[in-house]
Amino acid sequence: MPERPASGWRLSVRARLLAIALLPMVVVLPVVLGFALFWWLAQFDALLVSKANDDLIIARQYLGRIMEQSGEQLMALGQSTAFAKAERSGGVGELLESRRKALGLDFLYLVGPDKAPLAVAPPEANPSGAGEARIVGSALGGKAETAIDVFGPGELASLSPDMAARSRLDLVPTPAAAETERTVETRGLVIHSAAPATLSDGRTGALVAGSLLNGNLGFVDTINDLIYAHAELPAGGQGTATLFLDDVRIATNVRLFGDRRALGTRVSKEVRDAVLGQGRTWLDSAFVVNDRYISAYEPIVDSAGKRVGMLYVGFLESPFRATRMTMIAAVLAAFAIAAALTVPFLLRLARTIFRPLENMNRTIAAVDAGDLGARTGGVACHDEIGIVAHRFDGLLDGLQARDAELRAWTRELDARVEERTRQLEETRRQLVMSEKLASIGEITAGVAHEINNPIAVIQGNLEVAREALGPAADEVKTEFDLIDQQVHRVNMIVTRLLQFARPDEYAGYVEAVAPGGVMSDCLVLVRHLLERADIDVATRDDASRSVEVSRTELQQVLINLMVNAIHAMPDGGKLTLVASDAERNGVEGVAIEVSDTGVGIPPEQVKKIFDPFFTTRTHGGTGLGLSISYTLMARYGGAISVESEVGRGSAFTIWLPAGAGEGGAFDG
Repeated sequence: MPERPASGWRLSVRARLLAIALLPMVVVLPVVLGFALFWWLAQFDALLVSKANDDLIIARQYLGRIMEQSGEQLMALGQSTAFAKAERSGGVGELLESRRKALGLDFLYLVGPDKAPLAVAPPEANPSGAGEARIVGSALGGKAETAIDVFGPGELASLSPDMAARSRLDLVPTPAAAETERTVETRGLVIHSAAPATLSDGRTGALVAGSLLNGNLGFVDTINDLIYAHAELPAGGQGTATLFLDDVRIATNVRLFGDRRALGTRVSKEVRDAVLGQGRTWLDSAFVVNDRYISAYEPIVDSAGKRVGMLYVGFLESPFRATRMTMIAAVLAAFAIAAALTVPFLLRLARTIFRPLENMNRTIAAVDAGDLGARTGGVACHDEIGIVAHRFDGLLDGLQARDAELRAWTRELDARVEERTRQLEETRRQLVMSEKLASIGEITAGVAHEINNPIAVIQGNLEVAREALGPAADEVKTEFDLIDQQVHRVNMIVTRLLQFARPDEYAGYVEAVAPGGVMSDCLVLVRHLLERADIDVATRDDASRSVEVSRTELQQVLINLMVNAIHAMPDGGKLTLVASDAERNGVEGVAIEVSDTGVGIPPEQVKKIFDPFFTTRTHGGTGLGLSISYTLMARYGGAISVESEVGRGSAFTIWLPAGAGEGGAFDG
């Protein structure tokens, strides 16, 4: 008997092959699946928390906008001609009452330098001024201020007879809430503002106004619509928003049962301790009234910096929990089915391998015993194992050739993957830009609308002042003209905001346009800027094609690029305009290059220059010019690209597809 080689392994080829066949399926795959499933669940939870945080940011911005708007409205009233006229004629009370109703305020009154009320709305109010003491003092010092503060029942009743009744809430026993002996909440959470106002005797008084947040369901419903109206929540998903006074829900769309809102219920103790006790922002699952929600809470602080309430947004956790369980069940079921189908097949496959190998092993043992004529002979299977003894050297040669082929294929695959990755990254960037533009467009349209209201008030009051002053208005004609100019400037800014937010409504008439002619027209329009800045101009028109585009919009884009170039050359330089035929992705078109020898753009800013509201100017820039230009050209299937080097200048290139049709109204 030949000696067996010394080895720590005593497993046969059969056992090893069975282990190789079964271990991946019954051991390795379950472990990998377990880790992958654990990672996916962790990412899933992190995504939910991230969404809750994003929702909280929107709610915080909306609350901040409400406070800012309240202060702006009060400041506009204090500076208005109508207030000055009413103050001189003794009709301030009627004016304040009408403005209180128009602005939806709960109280509005005027105090003198000694903080004594001079006029109040509603008329039956008798403000004590205790709750507004700090912001009133700030307003009397000439600085408007808005804050959120807690008012006691006496203060509420003195400001408006029904505010104390509206703020009263019976506390509802709530699971998981901190223990308390209170049964009713009589305090009120109030957004209040104070702004300086000049009295008829020249002294400075203060206008004070406020709104009660208790029971303000419109506030939380608006937040809910902003966040969840178009959100894709699972079936049964429910988004909620709440405003808390201390730990009591005073405005919420969380349902207690049926359609009844959970007013008077209280937050869970763990959230109360973290948010109100420690001042932290809560981003996690939390018990809300009668179920668990993916929640985001942050503290609300009063004018003295004290935490007096909380702002909350969240969505029901159970649909996502069901999705998690469904995913886990699906993975386990898929693994069970795969194992049931694969294990028998692997066992049969292993058998076809180890049986021929056992025959070959017996042959080798015979040769070791001295039988040099021993051969394996015919093998039942007609595969690589059957011919390995005859083609081993040939297999090595073939393996080398195959390796070279695989390397070539790998290089080709890497190149294709790199190109595809680049295309996907460009597509992702365009999608992100589209989403940002859509979101910012909605916000911009709202801001433009809000700006139009005070502008209309300014214009109206200006006309009233002119009519009231009559011939005496000539003495301040210069000041009135300056106001008209500034109002016109604001109107132009609003128009640009609306053009950015609603580009289709500002679409121009499309016609066949020669780029060279547009360049010449634009140079005439900016000639005064070029001469003042001592800038040389060079133009070249090599374009033989025309483009179908709104001539006015193309002029707008070119003028914007020229003005930017002029601003980039404060000490003079050279502006170059070149029009030429060009192809882009196989499409024939025309390229118009606007280049300068100015200061250039840093590389970290080049990627941001087409973002809305991004500007490098320290004054006078809105950050919309390039964003609007990019949007206008994209509507016609075109694009704007930029190359820049700091200290040497920038070159912006507009590319538009060539067209050969009759002009018409562009439908976007």
